[in-house]
Amino acid sequence: MRTRLLPLLIVLMAGVLLALGFPLAAGNAAAEQQRVVVDRLDDAARFAALAQFVSERRFGPDERRTTLSGELASYHEVYGIRAGIFYRDNRSMAAAPEDWVVPYDGEGRRAFNEALLGRRSHDPPQVWPWQRDARLIIASPVVRDGDVVAVVVTDSPTGEMRSRILHGWLLIFVGEVAAMLLAVGAAFRLTGWVLRPVRILDAATHDIATGRMKSRVAAAGGPPELRRLARSFNEMADNVEEVLEQQRAFVADASHQLRNPLSALLLRIELLALELPEGNEEIASVRTEGKRLAQVLDDLLGLALAEHTAADLRLTDIGALTAERVASWRPVAEGKDVRIEADLAALTAWADPVALSSALDAVIDNALKFTPEGEDVTVATRLADDGRTVEIEVADHGPGLTEEEMERVGDRFWRSGRHQNIDGSGLGLSIARVLLAAGEGTIAYAPHTPHGLKVTVRVPREDPRGDLRGDLRGRGEGDGEPGDERA
Repeated sequence: MRTRLLPLLIVLMAGVLLALGFPLAAGNAAAEQQRVVVDRLDDAARFAALAQFVSERRFGPDERRTTLSGELASYHEVYGIRAGIFYRDNRSMAAAPEDWVVPYDGEGRRAFNEALLGRRSHDPPQVWPWQRDARLIIASPVVRDGDVVAVVVTDSPTGEMRSRILHGWLLIFVGEVAAMLLAVGAAFRLTGWVLRPVRILDAATHDIATGRMKSRVAAAGGPPELRRLARSFNEMADNVEEVLEQQRAFVADASHQLRNPLSALLLRIELLALELPEGNEEIASVRTEGKRLAQVLDDLLGLALAEHTAADLRLTDIGALTAERVASWRPVAEGKDVRIEADLAALTAWADPVALSSALDAVIDNALKFTPEGEDVTVATRLADDGRTVEIEVADHGPGLTEEEMERVGDRFWRSGRHQNIDGSGLGLSIARVLLAAGEGTIAYAPHTPHGLKVTVRVPREDPRGDLRGDLRGRGEGDGEPGDERA
């Protein structure tokens, strides 16, 4: 979510800074030009006063022009600004350089004509830094006895002014960049503050979805709306956990309470069988169904206990534990004329030894049920490709499952229609999955070439209780989804 929210905030902040930066840059350029315009108007006013003063003195015409020419020449030499005083008919009273004349068109002519009307030049067109040949022309009237008798015109180069504008723009740009970096940092902090509770909520939701019902969200950080959402989530999780606990308790109690009447019923069936001829098919069928019902009740009770029991995680030698389970199932395999081949590496991982043993028993038992005589079951341990888990792979050479059946493997009480004649309750692998989930383990299924099913059990190499989320929410007990079993 941060990858979507953060660019949006950055774009919005960049737009705001640009919206402020362009007017600020234009204002800086206008202020620099206005300062130059004011200076030139002051200079033009001084020359106009001098021209009027000189003209009012009783000096000869040549002496007056000489004085004005000297002032204008000094001004041009020092500042590089062309200046001149021109009569209404465009004749020059004095100018520097001497051959400079009033422009006949453009901005110079507009300023001259405006001054002839008795007004100073104002608001000349803005000069921008990239206009290298631009000049700034200012005109001021020379008034005598209420009449405009001449016009003072200055024509200034703009190189220095454009340099100052560029310098001001550079400062504005640096300020904009600094403000943008500050805004990006603030956006990172803001999105982190807003999204941290969302990430925690997402992690807790995933935990509950995968069976860790004790997971909760710390409702202490983030915006008030997210804190309220966290409290509501915790209340929902408490209610869901309570309902599931009641369901588990009911299943466990029902299974336990039904075992005694069923045991008595099976005993009466055995007693009844003594009174009937040996080999009675009806009695044999009733005995078989009764034993199957007893197995289902035992598995239901085992599933309820598995869902209710917290994992006792410890660093476990997976190779040695698997070898022990293979050895315990080898007599069963030999009785069915099935070979168990083991390729066990000495690897350690974090697991509950009792739970993992029970899960392996369910997986190996399932493989032996479906493996025909003369075939083999392979059990191997290895390090996963990512190096984060240890894998225990159990592969059989049974009939396998179709693609449609592969999607169903894992549902509680589900059994393939092709395998209904094989004993089983459909809960063994479900129990295995619940036992593994309590310790952050997983179980996966895949076809085994050329035929059969491959079951892969994975357990973590690092202690899952060291999760960084552990300080923000409770760790859940193994409460897996509907499990897996073919038989």
